[in-house]
Amino acid sequence: MLAGGTYPAMMALGLLRPAPAHAFNLNGSGAGKHIIILGAGLAGMTCAYELNKLGYRCTIIEARQRAGGRCWSIRNGSTQTEIDKPTVTARFDEDQYFNAGPSRIPHNHELTLHYCKELGVPIQVYNNVNEGAYYFAEGKGPLSNKKIKVREVHNDIRGYMSEMLAKSIDHGGLDSALTKEDAEKVIEYLKAEGGLDVDKLYKASARRGYSEMYGAGDKPGKIGEPHKLADMIHSGLMDPDFYNVAEYTYELQMTMFQAVGGMDKISSALQKKVAPFLKMGAEVTDITNLPEGVKVLYKDATGKHELTADLCICTLPLPVLSNINHNFSGDVSRAIDYIGYIPTGKIGLQFKRRFWEEDEHLYGGITHTNNDLTQIFYPSYDYLGKKGILIGYYNFNEKAQKIGALGYADREKFALEKGRLIHPQYDKEFESSFSVSWHKTKYSLGGWAVYNTDTRKNQYPALLKPDKQVYFAGEHLTYLNAWMAGAFESARSAVAALHARVSGQRLQYPAQH
Repeated sequence: MLAGGTYPAMMALGLLRPAPAHAFNLNGSGAGKHIIILGAGLAGMTCAYELNKLGYRCTIIEARQRAGGRCWSIRNGSTQTEIDKPTVTARFDEDQYFNAGPSRIPHNHELTLHYCKELGVPIQVYNNVNEGAYYFAEGKGPLSNKKIKVREVHNDIRGYMSEMLAKSIDHGGLDSALTKEDAEKVIEYLKAEGGLDVDKLYKASARRGYSEMYGAGDKPGKIGEPHKLADMIHSGLMDPDFYNVAEYTYELQMTMFQAVGGMDKISSALQKKVAPFLKMGAEVTDITNLPEGVKVLYKDATGKHELTADLCICTLPLPVLSNINHNFSGDVSRAIDYIGYIPTGKIGLQFKRRFWEEDEHLYGGITHTNNDLTQIFYPSYDYLGKKGILIGYYNFNEKAQKIGALGYADREKFALEKGRLIHPQYDKEFESSFSVSWHKTKYSLGGWAVYNTDTRKNQYPALLKPDKQVYFAGEHLTYLNAWMAGAFESARSAVAALHARVSGQRLQYPAQH
């Protein structure tokens, strides 16, 4: 991957000066060479932003009438045209929004945070983990069709598993050879981890919450009774739909952040930096490597146009690029056609009041389901405000294809029907909706790149090096798929490699396996 190899190579060649983390200080000048950049998403605009600093002349060609690509916050007046549907316009209150694309910044994505700081985009904490949110499993089990607090499921399962392991150690059931002292230490850990009693039994603890809350005077509170392990199993609460324990996932571990006022504040800040070189409403039809330079054909409202330049950086999503005429090599063409993108969709639901906060004390976080909603996201901003927008579903793969095939009105109907099973307040409080199916969105055709073992090994390397005068960049050319950090990291790699070429140096690219 270029991100892993280009920077050290640039340092060794003396083209990259030692600098504080994430500063991007390349030596040399672009000497006015012209670079065409295809796509004004985060990767494309970052390429132009960094190349302009080096003296390159850039032209960004963007098919949409907005920049940002999949970094898109839906506000009043936002429009969406899917490939098999008419244009729809969002009707939200002026101060309301939701993020149709990325909504979270992990604390370990340092480059994303660096650009927020460099571009002057304020950030705030994003509450990704909320143990007060729900699991909701449709089915026929004793706990099915009920909203169960996340904290109850997590702590009950953790308790029962700890009890089982403690008993196994007591009876010498572990394969691992432990001394008596070691076994005692492990058991003490399990008692603490699982909330076990002195007899190493799980009988619930305050971690799972109270059936009667404690308070002043004669109110000691009453800890809720644990759910039976068999009941949780038979109700589907231990099925794969609920495996995503956010605090265990590296990228989802707290602390997480978001841009204040919507993630599009990041793309808007970049757009201001590159506005002089940005052509919007310009759809690329042909990309041709010439003996010297590159030629791009595009069409806009005024007709067809031809643009030539010294080099090109293509950041278009691969399903979009697959439908554009080009003269790339066979290896590159196969990679473009073979690498898949995930179907995914979201719907934003505006409500008259923030009932999830007022009635259920939910401040951010996610409710998980085993139905086609998959997830409901509660906003992590404007707490205690009057109105708010929930993400009423965020689904993937077959579920996203099924719901994405519906019309806009039927998507809303589905989100309300399933959502009211968890929040009956939907019926009284709902105002308006707006849905986005990314695999049906014309200039995206998917949420993000998804690799299998074969495509990562055999197709991915072909796009990490340039095809003659055309370089490739985007989240799909990293191991940070689906994250804004992928766009930023890949953009820097492409810029570093291109600048090394212009500066007369050669870099080693990953070999094709």
